[in-house]
Amino acid sequence: MSRADVLQAGAGRRPNPLWTLGLLRSELVTTVRRWRTLALLGVLAAVPVLVGIAVKIETRGGGPAGGGGEGPAFISQITNNGLFLVFTALAATLPFFLPMAVGVVAGDAIAGEAGAGTLRYLLVAPAGRTRLLLTKYATVLAFCLLATLVVAVSALLVGALLFPLGELTTISGTRISFAEGLGRALLIALVVAASLVGVAALGLFVSTLTNSGIAAMATTVGLLITVQIVDQIPQLHALQPYLFPHYWLSFADLMRDPVYWDDLVKNLGLQALYAAVFGAAAWARFTAKDINA
Repeated sequence: MSRADVLQAGAGRRPNPLWTLGLLRSELVTTVRRWRTLALLGVLAAVPVLVGIAVKIETRGGGPAGGGGEGPAFISQITNNGLFLVFTALAATLPFFLPMAVGVVAGDAIAGEAGAGTLRYLLVAPAGRTRLLLTKYATVLAFCLLATLVVAVSALLVGALLFPLGELTTISGTRISFAEGLGRALLIALVVAASLVGVAALGLFVSTLTNSGIAAMATTVGLLITVQIVDQIPQLHALQPYLFPHYWLSFADLMRDPVYWDDLVKNLGLQALYAAVFGAAAWARFTAKDINA
């Protein structure tokens, strides 16, 4: 069912769970079908391919994978086990590519509708502003998971094609089976997706501040880059534990045996805090916003 069908079916009626699910489904389909979204997913899928090919060429030339210790985490282990390409690809995309993609989708969520003149028609339906905002945020969260899985699945396929698979060695030096390693890879992908909920809420809040989708996307990505820079300045170390990207790479602790949970819990708690703060700010702004388009 298209968005137009959903809106027509809900016109003049009170909202109900089935109609809300239909709206969520139509929003998901609309988001994924956009050429911009497909291009972002294509870029994300290409990163593991490029990393895998680069490592394969380097090792065939006689050099060590990762240039003797340089490069993303786990890269030196890829030649021993292709599953490490999943961890390497996620470590390579999480600092910028994944949050940038989420920032683009989140920034366009409300502002894009306002700029296209469709926001008023969405609000004519019985969803109401709060329900529409929650639907938009749920759509962005679904994209967080989709984007992360695209990276992970692409890396797994490339790793299986170019490198051997089997038992792998954890950071702690213990050996685990391939099945357990695959389970940890899935858990890591879920943690990486959860690490993006703060960016999603920030982007949604920015999206409620303007009627220009391009401005909202640019502002969200600009804020992301700024926070990343601040997180790397030694003089600001006291502030850094409160920045949403500070614990992003803590997912590597899932490859320890036993798992080291402290930074993982801090990361998830920090993302929940950002989601609550900027989600509330987005709600306050959107429910009071004058919709003229």
